[in-house]
Amino acid sequence: MTRSYLTGAARKAEAERLAPLYRDGAKIREIAAATGRSYGGTRALLLLAGVKLRQRGGTPRPMPAQGSTDGAR
Repeated sequence: MTRSYLTGAARKAEAERLAPLYRDGAKIREIAAATGRSYGGTRALLLLAGVKLRQRGGTPRPMPAQGSTDGAR
């Protein structure tokens, strides 16, 4: 399937349509697959919409306290 390039108002409208999906927890790859777009193209549209991208790898785990006495080594 060949997809045409989005320009101007159509590009901005698509960016605004995809932004809530990402903000609600969808991954860039999931949005790309659902819309038939590339990862890079989807990422660019999200950035155009002003979305703050999440860090890779999910939620970071808290570091254990130094000198912990839980017996683990």
